[in-house]
Amino acid sequence: MGQISHAKKILVGDCMKDFGFTWAPTPDLPKVGPKTLTDWRYGIHDMALAKERGYKPAAKEQVAYDAALKKGAVDGTTADSPEARALDGRLKEVGGRKVPAGGCVGAANRGVDAEAVQARTALGLANAAFVKAQQEPQVVRAFADWSACMKRGGYTYKAPLDASDDRRFSGPQVSPQEIATATTDITCRQKTDVARIWFQAESDLQKKAIDDHAEELSTEHHEIDSAVRKASQIVTGK
Repeated sequence: MGQISHAKKILVGDCMKDFGFTWAPTPDLPKVGPKTLTDWRYGIHDMALAKERGYKPAAKEQVAYDAALKKGAVDGTTADSPEARALDGRLKEVGGRKVPAGGCVGAANRGVDAEAVQARTALGLANAAFVKAQQEPQVVRAFADWSACMKRGGYTYKAPLDASDDRRFSGPQVSPQEIATATTDITCRQKTDVARIWFQAESDLQKKAIDDHAEELSTEHHEIDSAVRKASQIVTGK
């Protein structure tokens, strides 16, 4: 969706320029954590990283991300400036000209059909399958096996993601306790094959959902294709 984002920035910039404002888009933040939509979906799996960082992303990624935030990965407008209010639509008129509904951001979203690319149907079905898969008998057994393995290591967690969600590990510092928990977690994952079992159960549910909602998904797919083509035309100026 990089082209959609690029096209939206172009439209926002053009709109702001039309109202006499100088605007620079928000810089993209460095990537941190999961590399794909399924990476970490079922929990951590990199033992080398866990031995160093527990449940946290690689140190270099986190440092780069934090530095970008500290530097100010913002668009340069202040919350109550005329630019910011034209951007989000709080300012209704500039120099006698009406600001679009939702401001320049709202106009840009409509221009690239941002609603279509949200893929709400597909994401809704995927999220539902993720939750429902945890109730499948084979997954329930795998969770129980993983939990029993963790218990033998001295840790009490019911489900795999409970460990990474432990509030004791939510701070920026990596403690020896977090590393010990994370490495035991991965060892138990490897012994019980819990991630693969969970993935397979979710995949089966998603395939059924795709069949059951084929028409809706097809419509959504065509809408996304149309939005991408429109964004391409904006980016290339054609």
